[in-house]
Amino acid sequence: MLENRFFINKRNGIKQSGTSKGFSLLWLVFALAVSLVITTMPAKAADEQTYTQPFQNSTTTLSGNSITANTYFIKMDYWDVKQATLNLNYQVSQLTNGDTSDITVSINGVKFYSFRPENKDGLQTKSVDIPTRLLSGTNNIKISGQILNSDGSKAEVAQTPANWFTLYSGANVNFRYVLKDPETAIKSFYDHFSGPDTIVNHNSVISVPKQATNDELTASMYALAGYARVITTENNQIPVTTFDTSKAKKADYQIVMATYQHLPKKYQAAVSRQDVAKHAVLKTIYDGNKHVLLVTAATGKDLEKAARFIANAELMKETSADTKNVSAATQTFTSDLQYQGSRKLTSTGDQITGPKHQESTYFVNLPTDRTNADGSKIRVHFRYAKNLDFTRSLATVYVNGKPIGSKKLTAANADNDQLTVNLPTGQSLGNSFVIRVAFDLEMKDQSDSDNAQTPWAFVEPDSRAYIKSKPVTDILFSNYPSLFIKNQSFNNLAIVRPKTLSASDFTTMTNIFNLIGNFAQSNTGSIQFYTKTPPKNVLREHHVIAFGTPTDNSFIKSLNDKLYFQYNKKFTGFLSNEKLSIESAYGKTVGTNQLLRSPWNKRLGVLVVTAAHSRDVAMASTQINFQRNIQQYTGDAILVDRDNNHYNYRFKKQKNAEAKPTITQTIHKNSALAIYLGLAFLMIVVIAYALFLMFRKNGQRIGKGGRSHEKQSSDK
Repeated sequence: MLENRFFINKRNGIKQSGTSKGFSLLWLVFALAVSLVITTMPAKAADEQTYTQPFQNSTTTLSGNSITANTYFIKMDYWDVKQATLNLNYQVSQLTNGDTSDITVSINGVKFYSFRPENKDGLQTKSVDIPTRLLSGTNNIKISGQILNSDGSKAEVAQTPANWFTLYSGANVNFRYVLKDPETAIKSFYDHFSGPDTIVNHNSVISVPKQATNDELTASMYALAGYARVITTENNQIPVTTFDTSKAKKADYQIVMATYQHLPKKYQAAVSRQDVAKHAVLKTIYDGNKHVLLVTAATGKDLEKAARFIANAELMKETSADTKNVSAATQTFTSDLQYQGSRKLTSTGDQITGPKHQESTYFVNLPTDRTNADGSKIRVHFRYAKNLDFTRSLATVYVNGKPIGSKKLTAANADNDQLTVNLPTGQSLGNSFVIRVAFDLEMKDQSDSDNAQTPWAFVEPDSRAYIKSKPVTDILFSNYPSLFIKNQSFNNLAIVRPKTLSASDFTTMTNIFNLIGNFAQSNTGSIQFYTKTPPKNVLREHHVIAFGTPTDNSFIKSLNDKLYFQYNKKFTGFLSNEKLSIESAYGKTVGTNQLLRSPWNKRLGVLVVTAAHSRDVAMASTQINFQRNIQQYTGDAILVDRDNNHYNYRFKKQKNAEAKPTITQTIHKNSALAIYLGLAFLMIVVIAYALFLMFRKNGQRIGKGGRSHEKQSSDK
């Protein structure tokens, strides 16, 4: 650091000479010049930002002396990446031979770093710089290598349970980058607004008028849901708030959404009333480091149409203009994502290389409102090397870690082999599960360490999972929010909200729709807000979500006798019930999420998020905002207190939305009993018929004997 000591004022009482004054003037000019150069240099370091992207992987143990693990991360297009560092947390077998075991890291199929794991106990960490020239938008990190055990001074190649490598959760990639300024194009705003770094830094927000209308709230929830389904951060969300809040004022990227008459004047100046007379308008407005996408229309209906456009990621990424008009004729629906009964395991095929145990992993997702049914199967089409020891080589298919079928590999089928396995009957796998295809590629006379490209196996792209599915109708939090999703979109949702919205109410709405939007893959479903009890025909045909306090939401007050946790007569706190004793003061400070069967239609559900105070309503909603939170609960009621204690309860005896099973379902469920009853009935019929024949025969004998006796008497 340059320290300019000339400006230090020294009062030493010594008078400076003329020469000294000349030198002082020269030094002053020199110092000013240096300062000017330093000031005008680009402050690159100050512009650099950092973002750590965690991998969405759980702790995984890989066994075998040859191991492979895959994970993925993304790089935003608007980042000028200066450095990318991979951080791993792992542990290896204590018997590992540190001189011969090795780990290799590759990105997008290109190897760039190898190291030897240390032979020591406990967790090890490794930081590796990724060559920035190898980065793309979506990146695949592959960790492969061999873990060989020590046998004195030799490396033991034989595979044993002690050949293991555990990759812990918490692995990540840390980026150091410079932001590229957004262009005025709507697609550029979209990329920045939905970027993970923007969201994590709380720089994205959707804002509406302070007392938004139901149409404006509906539009904002469509927009929020559209972003929730594409953002990659697991622990952060985009808040919906009002124009005047600190969240809105601090955010660098903001979607301002309102009907024209409710817009602040500075935004009305950017769009005229004539501009919105026949259609909605989307327009980017930038002022310094504040970037706004204005979304407005003359009517609530047109505003909702514009919101559906915003909720379509494909349309937003394709819009290169800074202004977009959205009319009633504009096609805004998302592309068709309907489930067609099967899923490809891989689109391009997967090459598996190396000896011993090798695996390839595939994720199968059904629509969130469905689960697997009996009769499902998996067909894997593959080929493999011909130089294997076919007496010991085989292929195995696993589902959620459990083996469901194996097949021995043969030289005759090496160029065209397949394995078809049936999924276990009677087991629900949910709407997502993991399929692993494992190959044990054994070599003949392999006595040395070998991690070359042979042997190999290749999974063909026509390999498919044929999953029969059925609707999931359980009214439990284990099925939430799938209950409110149909065909991957909103399943006719009626939202009953407080008449006057507080900041806590906006937080509650954000939490509810962040998770629902994460599951809704289409923007074509229906949402409608109500401030009063909806009409009876709406209640009979819609799932209902009600939130707020009973004081602010009269609909919740009317449902009190249907709630599992009911309010006292003054509606100031919850009462005790058969599941929990509640002290009177404690009952005033807890929030609940309650999932009821609709009183108006037994096939539909009602979610009630409520408490005596709006802050506690928002507190309760924090348990239904992210997948990692909701997966803790399997009942139909959640209670949360101010000490962050949360409890799960099950009240309904019958979880299914159908009140009564059909006769066919009952017979199918009790098919074995029906068979036994049928056999018993058949035996009774046979025995009765035998007895009938026996009695009939005896009766005929008695009759003949009587007539013979009478004849003999008459003869006499």
